[in-house]
Amino acid sequence: MLWGVAVVGLGAAMLSCAAGGGHHIAFVALAIVTMLALGGWAITQRRLGRVMSGTQAAASRLDAATGGDLASEAPASTHDALPQLAFAMETLFDGLCRDMEEVTGRAARDPVTGLASRAFFRNEAETLLDDAPEEVTAALFFIDLDRFKVINDTRGHACGDKLLAKVAERLRVVASTACGDGALVGRLAGDEFTLLCPGIDAPDHIRSIGDSIVATLGAPFTIDDAMISIGASVGVAQRPQHGLTLHELMGAADAAMYRSKAAGRARVSSFDAGLAAELTDRDRLDQDLRGAVRRDEFALVFQPQVSLRDGALVTSEALLRWRHPTLGLRPAAAFLARAEQTGQMAAIGDWVASSVAAAVARWHRLGRPGRVALNVAQQQVEDVTFFDRLSEAFSRAQVPLDRLELELAEGVAMQCPPAALDMLEALRSAGASVTVDDFGAGDSNVQRLRALPMDRIKLDRALVRDVASDADARTILQALVGLVHGLGCEAVAEGVETAAQIDVLRVIGCDAVQGYAVAHPMDEGALEAWIAGATRFARAG
Repeated sequence: MLWGVAVVGLGAAMLSCAAGGGHHIAFVALAIVTMLALGGWAITQRRLGRVMSGTQAAASRLDAATGGDLASEAPASTHDALPQLAFAMETLFDGLCRDMEEVTGRAARDPVTGLASRAFFRNEAETLLDDAPEEVTAALFFIDLDRFKVINDTRGHACGDKLLAKVAERLRVVASTACGDGALVGRLAGDEFTLLCPGIDAPDHIRSIGDSIVATLGAPFTIDDAMISIGASVGVAQRPQHGLTLHELMGAADAAMYRSKAAGRARVSSFDAGLAAELTDRDRLDQDLRGAVRRDEFALVFQPQVSLRDGALVTSEALLRWRHPTLGLRPAAAFLARAEQTGQMAAIGDWVASSVAAAVARWHRLGRPGRVALNVAQQQVEDVTFFDRLSEAFSRAQVPLDRLELELAEGVAMQCPPAALDMLEALRSAGASVTVDDFGAGDSNVQRLRALPMDRIKLDRALVRDVASDADARTILQALVGLVHGLGCEAVAEGVETAAQIDVLRVIGCDAVQGYAVAHPMDEGALEAWIAGATRFARAG
């Protein structure tokens, strides 16, 4: 506005001069113009100053927002000079706050059950326990459903999710009625749940809560018009007797839960001194295992398997042993399960694969007969890259895959994922043999067996044990041998301990045998000597 007036005044002064007006009139007009121009310039400078101040304040507010402050309003100077910018900033921050609250809420709740998620449960429980004085009591219940996997596998994941949601509802009722408002219920993963009850220390009260959990989860559930029964095994640990932190209490309650599983399931077990000693031993085992591969403490022994037709060596099963520095030679059963639980199975499995490949390469060069069987664990089946690493180990050793036999326990074979089945088929195509081990010890599905890429089936030792003395055992085993042959596979009996068993197994059509009646597991040198004298077995057969 002032700039417009100044322009008009300047034009008037110029016209006055042109018309021959007095110089004083022109001077007055020019002075007016100059004053108006200076006033406009001053107003503009003040306005620019307010804009700069508002912009700088807005920048500072954005810096605060990047640090997590989304609640404060836009600065007053920004509102004054740049009201549209201030409105946009506050709208943005309000939207971000709502989005973050929604995301946080979703992360805090397990989507299937609505219970506290694993991360939220841990955060809340750790905060509660870490901030509490040492004398503050609490009880932590670790709950594992007993037959959920069977339901999930047979009825489908949709049914399994509905069942988990109903389990959560029942646990909420137990928590609210038995533990009070401070109780925290969470789903850790799969079919594992936790319940933390602060301020509880009476043994009878703790026991009653555990019994309530077992009873309510043992009652049938109605899912899609079907009655489903599962049950639960529960372990409990107390603060401060069994630990002060969540980590300590979780370890204790988890150990107690496994005691419930081992004792027959559907029961409550409390942590005690005996379990404490087991945990100490387990921790020591974990530490020793972590360095066992690095220190080259593992070894292989081999148990021969011979043909009942001519006594020839068919396969030598590679069995893992641990040369423990203080405990001596340890069988695989003493440590492999723990290795799987702690994620150390991959390193151990790779060591076994490389060692088997090296042994087979030596035997191949010497012209030694038979294959070498390598046991494949559940974790290795789920990690299909293991089969790639196994193939690479044989390739590096320059030994053909027809000298390799892969053994999968019946339970592992029944749960083999499609990718693993494809890899097994590829190895078979390259010459390797595939064997299903421990057949008859689990829940085999004949239709599933027909779909497996396999060459041989090993009958479990429990089926073989009474075959020489019990007619019913002979009848059952003969029927199973017929089934194995009907599947196009060889039938192998394991756990054979007497010559009488061998005689019966030959009559009922078994193809090969393995066990103490043939040979005990032995190192590579002893196996070489055994092979040299193995014709004695053929003559005895």
